[in-house]
Amino acid sequence: MATTVIWHHLFLDQLSRVNGFVCRNPMLAQASDFSLMGLNLPGNTSNPLGSAITPATVAQIPGLDTLGVSMVRIDYAPWGLNPPHIHPRATEIFTVLKGTLEVGFVTSNLENRFTSKVLQKGDVFVFPIGLIHYERNVGYGSVIAIVGSSSQNPGVITVANAVFRSKPMISGDVLAKTFQVNMTVVDAIQGKM
Repeated sequence: MATTVIWHHLFLDQLSRVNGFVCRNPMLAQASDFSLMGLNLPGNTSNPLGSAITPATVAQIPGLDTLGVSMVRIDYAPWGLNPPHIHPRATEIFTVLKGTLEVGFVTSNLENRFTSKVLQKGDVFVFPIGLIHYERNVGYGSVIAIVGSSSQNPGVITVANAVFRSKPMISGDVLAKTFQVNMTVVDAIQGKM
């Protein structure tokens, strides 16, 4: 009997979480669980990359839990960059609201084919799930984009951060051999991260 009770509690705990987020009791849901204000406000792009991401995922909108969708607003300063990254749980559909933006992705090994395009206001581009991709403002004005994702919690792995800022750090000799450079280059990159 005790084993059954423990299993029952573990089972209920598993049912109450999806992608690490606690499911809301439908009887306690409120309008605030399904809304987010502020996507009309520009993000702060005064950082080394010149971009800012304002998320609207399950972390900000609890009502998205289990619905399989989310979105973000991305702002880019002139020549701002959203560096190469991966979303392990989502395909993205990307829409430019203002400005000119270069986008690109790389297919998986062994092909590693690079696909890119320059987008203008109103253009749409799709980044398939799990592929390394980036966006870069190639105009002289600011850029605003809205991005939809096929997951309430798409996740993000920025390639440079994952490789050069892991905790604990990946051994420098592994990185030097991987990138075919000497340790001085690896140390310099890690020092900037």
